Amino acid sequence: VILLCFRRYLLMALTSCLFWNTFDLSAAMDSRPNILLFLADDLGIGDIGCYGNDTIRTPNIDRLAREGVKLTQHIAAAPLCTPSRAAFLTGRYPIRSGMASSNGYRALQWNAASGGLPANETTFARLLQQQGYTTGLIGKWHQGVNCESFNDHCHHPLNHGFDYFYGMPFTLLNNCQENKPPELDVALQAKLWLYSQIILLAVLTLTAGKLTGLISIPGKIIACFTLAGGLFFISWYSSYGFVQYWNCILMRNHDVTEQPVRLERTASLMLKEAVSFIKRNRHGPFLLFFSFLHVHTPLFTTAKFLGKSHHGLYGDNVEEMDWMVGKILDSLDKEGLKNHTFTYFASDHGGHLEARDGSAQLGGWNGIYRGGKGMGGWEGGIRVPGIFRWPGVLPAGTVIDEPTSLMDIYPTVVHLAGGTLPQDRVIDGQNLVPLLQGRAQKSDHEFLFHYCGSYLHAVRWHQKDRGAIWKAHYVTPIFHPPGAGACYGKGICPCFGEGVTHHDPPLLFDLSRDPSEAQPLSADTEPLFETIIGKIGRAIEEHRRTLTPVPEQLSLYNVVWKPWLQPCCGTFPFCWCDKEGDSTHSL
Repeated sequence: VILLCFRRYLLMALTSCLFWNTFDLSAAMDSRPNILLFLADDLGIGDIGCYGNDTIRTPNIDRLAREGVKLTQHIAAAPLCTPSRAAFLTGRYPIRSGMASSNGYRALQWNAASGGLPANETTFARLLQQQGYTTGLIGKWHQGVNCESFNDHCHHPLNHGFDYFYGMPFTLLNNCQENKPPELDVALQAKLWLYSQIILLAVLTLTAGKLTGLISIPGKIIACFTLAGGLFFISWYSSYGFVQYWNCILMRNHDVTEQPVRLERTASLMLKEAVSFIKRNRHGPFLLFFSFLHVHTPLFTTAKFLGKSHHGLYGDNVEEMDWMVGKILDSLDKEGLKNHTFTYFASDHGGHLEARDGSAQLGGWNGIYRGGKGMGGWEGGIRVPGIFRWPGVLPAGTVIDEPTSLMDIYPTVVHLAGGTLPQDRVIDGQNLVPLLQGRAQKSDHEFLFHYCGSYLHAVRWHQKDRGAIWKAHYVTPIFHPPGAGACYGKGICPCFGEGVTHHDPPLLFDLSRDPSEAQPLSADTEPLFETIIGKIGRAIEEHRRTLTPVPEQLSLYNVVWKPWLQPCCGTFPFCWCDKEGDSTHSL
């Protein structure tokens, strides 16, 4: 009798425990979580501890991975900032929104350019805003500002579903820091300086010849030539000569607060804004997209972290970024929001291999993967960290080796917020919740298309029945110097022209056995070679049928500096201010 009663009690206890665990999980899923998205800039997959780096210290990002889910095949939709972030925000390949370039300018070059994320694109922030979320973006935007006037804000974050914006509408550049070599259009600037000097030399020669009587030329011709030369110089120097003032600015919503930005306190300001946003909206639900300025050049790092890593300035900058992640996570804990917040960490693309200062490496490390930033096909340019945490809902310490995309964040967070996806357009991302929870074992992606600008460079086929990941390269960059693994002579690899090689048949790799893309397969070494190439070719044809013509946001006209579009805290061209004052707290 005692044994029977004990068995009955045990059964009731187990049933009760199962019920309440199921109830807790269902309640957590039924309630709408806060959503915190971290996106690093130019961070390599090999730069953080949980992805194999044992010398750069990233304890806070590593903690996210221990307490959540780590993806090992998380893929950016583009290998550069502007198009990759456009895809992240919209869940769509950049070519669908016009954010893919067919020229050499593959990212926005100026705050005062007219290109940017089109107003008819629907970001996940817009959909969450419609679901009652308070939405905020702190940090880098790089999706444009204005279209036709300096205050129309057609591309601004507040026009794309964010209730609050604090940060840089552009991106960090070497030009933002004193005593750093210029980074924007260096080759073009060198040519413009040369042409200006030739014109000046010609004017001086003609003037000297006329004064000495060696040349018989009317003074009016010399004057016209001088005027034309002066106008030519002003036309380009008025933009490139003041990059720090035009591009390196901070904004709060529509107002410019620093012009130029004071980098010594930018990290402190960003952190303060993030903590304040979480505190203001602790009763939720909220979406906070924290878009790091780290770890893009010039790698400005505060004194607290300078010289502390084993990898020079780059390592210092990574460790400062990790510390900021920790502080923001601490603010969640302080407000009691940890278990009710869906947290994500990733990078917009791979590390910048060509970023160097002499022999010092200023760009990231992409681990075992070939290539880096700017390379649309090679894994090093597009395979990035991907970490999720939601305590009690996502299983801790899980590693998933399935193809996923930054575009997947769009349908994932919309699902968590209880929203519905737009039905009037193609959404390329997939909802990751079943995969992250372990309810699905395979990714929903069968094919992923890897663009370099508007040029298709490679395609990935997830052959689920065999567990193989095939990847065909149709175009690859020509490394300089040969065999170097990057385009050190160019600063970044091109997408087209003489700087690339076209492959027919394409280079084929099985990433499940050769993730470093070291041994291309052929019909002699892979019996299914022709079948695989044919399957991928048909997928390309089907994909291209889903594309519709749209205005190119990164056309030459749309990326040039237009003074009438320049955000300015004064009366143009007198654009300088410091509205932040000295009220910030040091790190």
